[in-house]
Amino acid sequence: MIYIGTMRILGIETSCDETALAVVEADGGLERPRFRIESSLVASQAELHAEFGGVVPNIAKREHAKNLPILFKQLQTINDKLQTDIIAVTVGPGLEPCLWEGITFAQSLARDLKKPIVAVNHMEGHIASVLLSQNGSEIKLKKENIKFQFPALVLLVSGGHTELVWMKRWLDYEILGETQDDAVGEAFDKVARLLGLPYPGGPEISRLAEKARTRPPKMSKAELLTFPRPMIKSRDLSFSFSGLKTAVLYALKNPPAGGPELDKADVARAFEDAAVEALVFKTIKAVKAKNPETVLVAGGVSANRHLRREMETAVVDISASIPVLYPDPAFTGDNAAMIAAAGYFHTFKKDFVKPEELRAKGRLRLTASAS
Repeated sequence: MIYIGTMRILGIETSCDETALAVVEADGGLERPRFRIESSLVASQAELHAEFGGVVPNIAKREHAKNLPILFKQLQTINDKLQTDIIAVTVGPGLEPCLWEGITFAQSLARDLKKPIVAVNHMEGHIASVLLSQNGSEIKLKKENIKFQFPALVLLVSGGHTELVWMKRWLDYEILGETQDDAVGEAFDKVARLLGLPYPGGPEISRLAEKARTRPPKMSKAELLTFPRPMIKSRDLSFSFSGLKTAVLYALKNPPAGGPELDKADVARAFEDAAVEALVFKTIKAVKAKNPETVLVAGGVSANRHLRREMETAVVDISASIPVLYPDPAFTGDNAAMIAAAGYFHTFKKDFVKPEELRAKGRLRLTASAS
Protein backbone atom coordinates (compact mmCIF):
# COMPACT_ATOMS: atom_id res chain seq x y z
CA MET A 1 0.00 0.00 0.00
CA ILE A 2 1.47 3.39 -1.02
CA TYR A 3 0.21 6.65 0.44
CA ILE A 4 0.41 9.73 -1.76
CA GLY A 5 -1.12 13.08 -0.97
CA THR A 6 -3.17 13.94 2.10
CA MET A 7 -3.80 11.34 4.79
CA ARG A 8 -5.46 11.31 8.19
CA ILE A 9 -3.66 9.74 11.10
CA LEU A 10 -5.15 8.69 14.42
CA GLY A 11 -2.56 9.09 17.18
CA ILE A 12 -2.67 7.22 20.51
CA GLU A 13 -0.44 8.19 23.46
CA THR A 14 -0.40 6.48 26.90
CA SER A 15 3.29 6.37 27.85
CA CYS A 16 2.88 7.91 31.30
CA ASP A 17 0.00 9.73 33.00
CA GLU A 18 -1.62 11.50 30.06
CA THR A 19 -4.27 9.68 28.04
CA ALA A 20 -4.32 11.27 24.60
CA LEU A 21 -5.98 10.76 21.22
CA ALA A 22 -5.70 12.97 18.15
CA VAL A 23 -6.62 13.09 14.49
CA VAL A 24 -4.08 14.87 12.30
CA GLU A 25 -4.27 15.58 8.58
CA ALA A 26 -0.85 15.37 6.94
CA ASP A 27 0.68 15.97 3.54
CA GLY A 28 3.83 17.37 1.92
CA GLY A 29 5.92 14.21 2.15
CA LEU A 30 9.31 13.99 3.85
CA GLU A 31 10.71 17.11 2.22
CA ARG A 32 8.02 19.55 3.32
CA PRO A 33 5.68 17.91 5.82
CA ARG A 34 2.59 19.88 6.80
CA PHE A 35 0.10 19.03 9.52
CA ARG A 36 -3.38 20.21 10.36
CA ILE A 37 -4.75 19.11 13.71
CA GLU A 38 -8.38 18.15 13.40
CA SER A 39 -8.73 17.10 17.04
CA SER A 40 -6.34 16.73 19.98
CA LEU A 41 -7.73 15.43 23.26
CA VAL A 42 -5.75 14.92 26.48
CA ALA A 43 -7.04 13.56 29.79
CA SER A 44 -4.58 14.51 32.51
CA GLN A 45 -4.11 12.43 35.66
CA ALA A 46 -1.95 15.02 37.47
CA GLU A 47 -4.42 15.55 40.31
CA LEU A 48 -4.68 11.82 40.98
CA HIS A 49 -0.91 11.41 41.31
CA ALA A 50 -0.27 14.67 43.16
CA GLU A 51 -0.83 13.15 46.61
CA PHE A 52 1.90 10.58 45.87
CA GLY A 53 4.37 13.14 44.56
CA GLY A 54 4.79 11.23 41.30
CA VAL A 55 3.15 8.83 38.88
CA VAL A 56 1.86 5.52 40.27
CA PRO A 57 1.95 3.04 37.33
CA ASN A 58 -1.05 0.92 38.35
CA ILE A 59 -3.24 3.97 38.90
CA ALA A 60 -2.12 5.41 35.56
CA LYS A 61 -2.88 2.11 33.79
CA ARG A 62 -6.36 2.01 35.31
CA GLU A 63 -7.10 5.58 34.23
CA HIS A 64 -5.90 4.92 30.67
CA ALA A 65 -8.26 1.96 30.42
CA LYS A 66 -11.11 4.17 31.60
CA ASN A 67 -10.27 7.25 29.55
CA LEU A 68 -9.45 5.77 26.13
CA PRO A 69 -13.04 4.76 25.21
CA ILE A 70 -14.33 8.10 26.53
CA LEU A 71 -11.87 10.12 24.43
CA PHE A 72 -12.52 7.97 21.38
CA LYS A 73 -16.25 8.61 21.65
CA GLN A 74 -15.50 12.36 21.85
CA LEU A 75 -13.37 12.06 18.71
CA GLN A 76 -16.24 10.37 16.90
CA THR A 77 -18.52 13.22 17.91
CA ILE A 78 -16.07 15.92 16.81
CA ASN A 79 -14.99 14.18 13.61
CA ASP A 80 -18.08 12.88 11.85
CA LYS A 81 -17.62 9.12 11.25
CA LEU A 82 -13.94 9.52 12.28
CA GLN A 83 -12.28 8.71 8.99
CA THR A 84 -8.62 7.76 9.33
CA ASP A 85 -6.03 6.13 7.07
CA ILE A 86 -3.38 5.15 9.63
CA ILE A 87 -3.22 4.38 13.34
CA ALA A 88 -0.05 5.56 15.12
CA VAL A 89 0.55 4.34 18.67
CA THR A 90 3.31 4.96 21.21
CA VAL A 91 5.17 1.73 22.02
CA GLY A 92 7.91 3.21 24.21
CA PRO A 93 9.78 4.45 26.11
CA GLY A 94 7.52 4.81 29.11
CA LEU A 95 5.73 2.85 31.82
CA GLU A 96 5.00 -0.56 30.32
CA PRO A 97 1.61 -1.09 32.01
CA CYS A 98 0.52 2.26 30.55
CA LEU A 99 1.98 1.57 27.11
CA TRP A 100 0.11 -1.73 26.92
CA GLU A 101 -3.23 0.03 27.42
CA GLY A 102 -2.61 2.19 24.33
CA ILE A 103 -1.30 -0.76 22.34
CA THR A 104 -4.28 -2.96 23.18
CA PHE A 105 -6.64 -0.15 22.23
CA ALA A 106 -4.80 0.35 18.91
CA GLN A 107 -4.95 -3.39 18.16
CA SER A 108 -8.71 -3.39 18.69
CA LEU A 109 -9.20 -0.32 16.48
CA ALA A 110 -7.01 -1.77 13.73
CA ARG A 111 -9.19 -4.86 13.60
CA ASP A 112 -12.48 -2.92 13.75
CA LEU A 113 -11.50 -0.18 11.29
CA LYS A 114 -9.29 -2.42 9.12
CA LYS A 115 -6.49 0.18 9.15
CA PRO A 116 -2.70 -0.32 9.23
CA ILE A 117 -0.63 0.52 12.33
CA VAL A 118 2.74 2.21 12.76
CA ALA A 119 4.67 1.99 16.04
CA VAL A 120 6.08 5.30 17.29
CA ASN A 121 8.89 6.10 19.72
CA HIS A 122 7.57 8.62 22.23
CA MET A 123 10.73 10.75 21.94
CA GLU A 124 10.48 11.05 18.15
CA GLY A 125 6.97 12.29 18.79
CA HIS A 126 8.47 15.12 20.84
CA ILE A 127 10.85 15.87 17.97
CA ALA A 128 7.95 16.02 15.50
CA SER A 129 6.02 18.29 17.88
CA VAL A 130 8.01 21.33 16.64
CA LEU A 131 6.04 21.04 13.38
CA LEU A 132 2.67 21.36 15.11
CA SER A 133 0.74 24.56 15.67
CA GLN A 134 -2.65 25.38 17.06
CA ASN A 135 -3.09 27.82 14.17
CA GLY A 136 -1.81 25.82 11.22
CA SER A 137 1.41 24.10 10.25
CA GLU A 138 3.91 26.94 9.87
CA ILE A 139 7.02 26.93 12.04
CA LYS A 140 7.39 30.41 13.47
CA LEU A 141 10.19 32.09 15.41
CA LYS A 142 9.96 35.76 16.35
CA LYS A 143 7.08 36.19 13.87
CA GLU A 144 9.20 35.01 10.95
CA ASN A 145 8.61 31.81 9.02
CA ILE A 146 11.54 29.45 9.51
CA LYS A 147 12.37 26.57 7.23
CA PHE A 148 13.31 23.36 9.01
CA GLN A 149 16.60 22.16 7.55
CA PHE A 150 18.81 19.14 8.15
CA PRO A 151 21.14 18.22 9.71
CA ALA A 152 19.49 19.15 13.00
CA LEU A 153 20.65 19.02 16.60
CA VAL A 154 17.93 18.12 19.08
CA LEU A 155 17.92 18.63 22.84
CA LEU A 156 15.25 16.36 24.34
CA VAL A 157 14.34 17.39 27.89
CA SER A 158 11.55 15.72 29.83
CA GLY A 159 10.75 13.96 33.08
CA GLY A 160 12.35 10.76 31.85
CA HIS A 161 14.94 11.89 29.31
CA THR A 162 17.76 14.33 28.73
CA GLU A 163 19.43 13.63 25.38
CA LEU A 164 21.33 15.40 22.64
CA VAL A 165 20.38 13.83 19.32
CA TRP A 166 21.85 14.30 15.84
CA MET A 167 19.42 14.03 12.91
CA LYS A 168 20.46 13.83 9.26
CA ARG A 169 16.88 13.25 8.17
CA TRP A 170 13.54 12.21 9.62
CA LEU A 171 13.70 8.96 11.62
CA ASP A 172 17.50 8.89 11.51
CA TYR A 173 18.88 9.48 14.99
CA GLU A 174 22.29 9.36 16.65
CA ILE A 175 22.45 9.96 20.40
CA LEU A 176 25.42 12.24 21.09
CA GLY A 177 24.96 12.48 24.84
CA GLU A 178 22.46 11.68 27.56
CA THR A 179 21.98 11.88 31.29
CA GLN A 180 23.99 9.49 33.43
CA ASP A 181 21.37 9.47 36.21
CA ASP A 182 18.33 11.70 36.71
CA ALA A 183 16.66 13.38 33.75
CA VAL A 184 16.40 17.15 34.09
CA GLY A 185 12.60 17.04 34.41
CA GLU A 186 12.93 14.44 37.16
CA ALA A 187 15.40 16.74 38.95
CA PHE A 188 12.92 19.62 38.74
CA ASP A 189 10.23 17.45 40.34
CA LYS A 190 12.55 16.16 43.09
CA VAL A 191 13.73 19.65 44.01
CA ALA A 192 10.11 20.81 44.05
CA ARG A 193 9.35 18.09 46.61
CA LEU A 194 12.31 19.25 48.73
CA LEU A 195 10.79 22.73 48.68
CA GLY A 196 7.32 21.44 49.54
CA LEU A 197 5.86 22.45 46.19
CA PRO A 198 2.92 20.60 44.57
CA TYR A 199 3.25 18.00 41.80
CA PRO A 200 4.07 18.40 38.96
CA GLY A 201 6.99 20.40 40.31
CA GLY A 202 8.68 21.74 37.18
CA PRO A 203 6.21 24.59 36.50
CA GLU A 204 6.22 25.53 40.18
CA ILE A 205 10.02 25.77 40.29
CA SER A 206 9.99 27.95 37.17
CA ARG A 207 7.27 30.20 38.56
CA LEU A 208 9.25 30.85 41.75
CA ALA A 209 12.51 31.29 39.83
CA GLU A 210 10.93 33.93 37.59
CA LYS A 211 9.60 35.67 40.70
CA ALA A 212 13.12 35.81 42.15
CA ARG A 213 14.53 37.24 38.90
CA THR A 214 12.00 40.05 38.62
CA ARG A 215 11.89 41.36 42.20
CA PRO A 216 14.27 44.07 43.48
CA PRO A 217 17.61 42.61 44.67
CA LYS A 218 18.02 42.14 48.42
CA MET A 219 21.70 41.18 48.21
CA SER A 220 21.23 38.65 51.00
CA LYS A 221 23.35 35.58 51.46
CA ALA A 222 20.40 33.52 50.33
CA GLU A 223 20.14 35.48 47.11
CA LEU A 224 23.83 34.85 46.37
CA LEU A 225 23.24 31.10 46.63
CA THR A 226 24.77 29.07 43.79
CA PHE A 227 24.76 25.38 42.96
CA PRO A 228 27.25 23.31 40.94
CA ARG A 229 26.94 23.00 37.17
CA PRO A 230 27.07 19.20 36.76
CA MET A 231 29.54 17.73 34.23
CA ILE A 232 30.21 21.18 32.80
CA LYS A 233 33.92 20.38 32.45
CA SER A 234 33.57 16.86 31.07
CA ARG A 235 34.86 16.30 27.54
CA ASP A 236 31.77 14.40 26.42
CA LEU A 237 28.18 15.55 25.87
CA SER A 238 26.68 13.69 28.82
CA PHE A 239 24.57 15.19 31.59
CA SER A 240 24.07 14.52 35.30
CA PHE A 241 21.47 16.02 37.61
CA SER A 242 21.45 13.75 40.67
CA GLY A 243 24.30 15.66 42.30
CA LEU A 244 22.59 18.97 41.68
CA LYS A 245 19.50 17.72 43.49
CA THR A 246 21.70 16.57 46.40
CA ALA A 247 23.35 20.00 46.56
CA VAL A 248 19.92 21.57 46.99
CA LEU A 249 19.11 19.08 49.75
CA TYR A 250 22.30 19.95 51.67
CA ALA A 251 21.71 23.69 51.24
CA LEU A 252 18.24 23.36 52.73
CA LYS A 253 19.55 21.28 55.64
CA ASN A 254 22.50 23.58 56.27
CA PRO A 255 21.61 27.17 55.30
CA PRO A 256 24.37 29.84 55.27
CA ALA A 257 25.54 30.60 58.81
CA GLY A 258 24.49 34.01 60.10
CA GLY A 259 22.21 34.64 57.14
CA PRO A 260 18.43 34.71 56.79
CA GLU A 261 16.41 31.58 56.26
CA LEU A 262 16.64 30.43 52.64
CA ASP A 263 13.80 31.78 50.54
CA LYS A 264 12.13 29.19 48.31
CA ALA A 265 12.22 31.51 45.32
CA ASP A 266 15.97 32.06 45.73
CA VAL A 267 16.59 28.32 45.92
CA ALA A 268 14.37 27.72 42.88
CA ARG A 269 16.24 30.35 40.90
CA ALA A 270 19.67 29.01 41.88
CA PHE A 271 18.64 25.48 40.95
CA GLU A 272 17.07 26.49 37.64
CA ASP A 273 20.10 28.62 36.75
CA ALA A 274 22.40 25.64 37.31
CA ALA A 275 20.25 23.12 35.43
CA VAL A 276 19.68 25.43 32.44
CA GLU A 277 23.34 26.43 32.22
CA ALA A 278 24.34 22.75 32.04
CA LEU A 279 21.80 22.10 29.27
CA VAL A 280 22.82 25.14 27.25
CA PHE A 281 26.56 24.57 27.71
CA LYS A 282 26.44 21.01 26.37
CA THR A 283 24.11 21.97 23.52
CA ILE A 284 26.42 24.77 22.43
CA LYS A 285 29.37 22.41 22.66
CA ALA A 286 27.53 20.08 20.25
CA VAL A 287 26.63 22.99 17.94
CA LYS A 288 30.29 23.95 17.66
CA ALA A 289 31.32 20.34 16.97
CA LYS A 290 28.56 19.38 14.51
CA ASN A 291 27.54 22.68 12.82
CA PRO A 292 23.80 21.95 12.44
CA GLU A 293 21.41 23.84 10.18
CA THR A 294 18.70 23.80 12.86
CA VAL A 295 18.55 23.43 16.65
CA LEU A 296 15.46 21.90 18.24
CA VAL A 297 14.51 21.87 21.93
CA ALA A 298 11.59 19.55 22.69
CA GLY A 299 9.93 17.65 25.53
CA GLY A 300 8.09 18.86 28.61
CA VAL A 301 10.96 20.98 29.95
CA SER A 302 11.15 22.84 26.62
CA ALA A 303 8.29 24.97 27.96
CA ASN A 304 10.72 26.48 30.49
CA ARG A 305 11.03 30.20 29.69
CA HIS A 306 14.51 30.59 31.15
CA LEU A 307 15.81 27.69 29.05
CA ARG A 308 14.33 29.22 25.89
CA ARG A 309 15.85 32.63 26.58
CA GLU A 310 19.30 31.30 27.40
CA MET A 311 19.37 28.85 24.50
CA GLU A 312 18.39 31.44 21.90
CA THR A 313 20.97 33.90 23.20
CA ALA A 314 23.73 31.28 23.22
CA VAL A 315 23.00 29.98 19.70
CA VAL A 316 22.74 33.49 18.24
CA ASP A 317 26.16 34.28 19.74
CA ILE A 318 27.57 31.50 17.54
CA SER A 319 25.49 32.10 14.41
CA ALA A 320 22.39 34.21 13.88
CA SER A 321 21.55 32.01 10.89
CA ILE A 322 20.84 28.89 13.00
CA PRO A 323 17.18 28.89 14.08
CA VAL A 324 16.23 27.51 17.48
CA LEU A 325 12.82 25.81 17.28
CA TYR A 326 10.47 24.79 20.08
CA PRO A 327 7.03 23.18 20.13
CA ASP A 328 3.97 25.35 20.47
CA PRO A 329 3.32 25.57 24.26
CA ALA A 330 0.22 23.39 23.78
CA PHE A 331 2.41 20.53 22.51
CA THR A 332 5.40 20.56 24.86
CA GLY A 333 3.76 17.98 27.12
CA ASP A 334 2.65 14.49 26.18
CA ASN A 335 0.00 14.50 23.46
CA ALA A 336 -1.24 12.29 20.63
CA ALA A 337 -0.92 14.88 17.86
CA MET A 338 2.88 14.57 18.01
CA ILE A 339 2.56 10.77 17.82
CA ALA A 340 0.39 11.10 14.72
CA ALA A 341 2.95 13.49 13.17
CA ALA A 342 5.81 11.04 13.79
CA GLY A 343 3.57 8.28 12.47
CA TYR A 344 3.34 10.18 9.18
CA PHE A 345 7.09 9.74 8.64
CA HIS A 346 6.86 6.02 9.48
CA THR A 347 4.09 5.68 6.90
CA PHE A 348 6.40 6.98 4.18
CA LYS A 349 9.04 4.47 5.33
CA LYS A 350 6.36 1.75 5.12
CA ASP A 351 7.12 0.82 8.73
CA PHE A 352 3.82 -0.97 9.23
CA VAL A 353 3.45 -3.43 12.07
CA LYS A 354 1.06 -6.34 12.37
CA PRO A 355 -1.27 -5.59 15.31
CA GLU A 356 -0.43 -8.87 17.04
CA GLU A 357 3.29 -8.07 16.87
CA LEU A 358 3.08 -4.80 18.79
CA ARG A 359 5.01 -4.81 22.07
CA ALA A 360 5.47 -2.31 24.88
CA LYS A 361 9.13 -1.30 25.20
CA GLY A 362 9.71 0.65 28.37
CA ARG A 363 13.36 1.42 27.58
CA LEU A 364 13.05 1.96 23.85
CA ARG A 365 15.87 4.13 22.45
CA LEU A 366 16.14 6.36 19.40
CA THR A 367 18.18 4.67 16.68
CA ALA A 368 19.10 5.26 13.06
CA SER A 369 16.38 4.06 10.72
CA ALA A 370 16.98 1.32 8.20
CA SER A 371 17.60 2.74 4.75
